[in-house]
Amino acid sequence: MGNVIVTIARHFGSGGRTIGHMLAEDLGINCYEKEIIKLASDDSGINESLFNQADEKLKRTPLFFGKSRAEYKGKLIAPDSEEFVSDHNLFNYQAKIIRELAEKESCVIIGRAADYVLKGNPGLVSVFVHASREYCVKQAIERRAFTGKDVEKFVEKTDKYRSDFYRYYTGQEWTDARNYDLCLNSERLGFDGTMEAIKAYIKVRFGRLPNE
Repeated sequence: MGNVIVTIARHFGSGGRTIGHMLAEDLGINCYEKEIIKLASDDSGINESLFNQADEKLKRTPLFFGKSRAEYKGKLIAPDSEEFVSDHNLFNYQAKIIRELAEKESCVIIGRAADYVLKGNPGLVSVFVHASREYCVKQAIERRAFTGKDVEKFVEKTDKYRSDFYRYYTGQEWTDARNYDLCLNSERLGFDGTMEAIKAYIKVRFGRLPNE
């Protein structure tokens, strides 16, 4: 059995991030999210702040996604190019880190279109965690100091950004079930139940869990 890499895409408020960390802890493997940006910065020599600025810029300018595509092809742009610190190349370096992590160890990776980056990897288990808008809003209110209308707008805006981000870099639809091995409703299963469903799938598919 080679490395098993669980990628988690998720509706904001569905608990996908929490479930990913729970799964990693339960399996005794690492979970990567924002750490990918730090690793990409170290690898490329590009200041970490530029990676964060690129994300914030795309969040603030949703129309940007509709103007062009930067579908990931796996090729890095050379340091002597004017495009070296472009949004496209910043994603390329994050994708490079994701591929290297998948080669090195079993792990959980949250977001960053990791399922697409690792497409074809025999150890990939791609998961989309979703829930009703009402549930996601309720969870978001419990986690943050939002009023009802504010949180509804924030949940909607965040999911739109994630959908646009995914389409921009992959050319595919974020919520298309065909892009994932598992689509799980955390509202119905609960966090523990969603984690156990992922573990059950891994065991059926690979015969055992990582580190067993």
